Amino acid sequence: MLFSKSTITAAFVAAFCFLGSSMVSAQPAEAIAYIVGTNTIDNSTILGTVRFTQSDYDAPTQIVANITGLSVGKHGIHIHEFGDISQGCATSGPHFNPFNRTHHGPDDKDRHVGDLGNIRAETNGSAYLELSSDLVELSGKYSIIGRAIVVHSGEDDLGLGNSPLSSKNGNAGERWVCGAIAYAFTE
Repeated sequence: MLFSKSTITAAFVAAFCFLGSSMVSAQPAEAIAYIVGTNTIDNSTILGTVRFTQSDYDAPTQIVANITGLSVGKHGIHIHEFGDISQGCATSGPHFNPFNRTHHGPDDKDRHVGDLGNIRAETNGSAYLELSSDLVELSGKYSIIGRAIVVHSGEDDLGLGNSPLSSKNGNAGERWVCGAIAYAFTE
């Protein structure tokens, strides 16, 4: 039995659409960054992990950071464009900003993808942050895989300060600690 060109074309289109839709809503994706650096105030070691979980392609990404060794107070935390940490955090580039937006806080829709706000360190140096982001993606054209997470020495002013750096990077100070973001092993 022979099929017409239009029947074959329709079958291929239907199969492609079915396969394409199943790839878009695939299994959950998880990523992790191990970070290490030096607190230049007291010369202590900063260690931590930042985990990213996205249950579906269209779902927001859950971000959880656990860090020790920071000085007391708020520290800017951002996703930077490059995962190259071969020369420390200096080679991680600017904030990941594929839509060419101005720097703001994590609750603003008009912000860099990499703007995660601040993580607060307690008196013992431990810091914990949990947030959800609709802009951070673990797959696709704007994926954060292969980029870097960076924690700064100072507080991110969320683009509200008077410094010329405020609208660029939150005037958060030097880059203290960073790590490359990679897919996590899941069983």
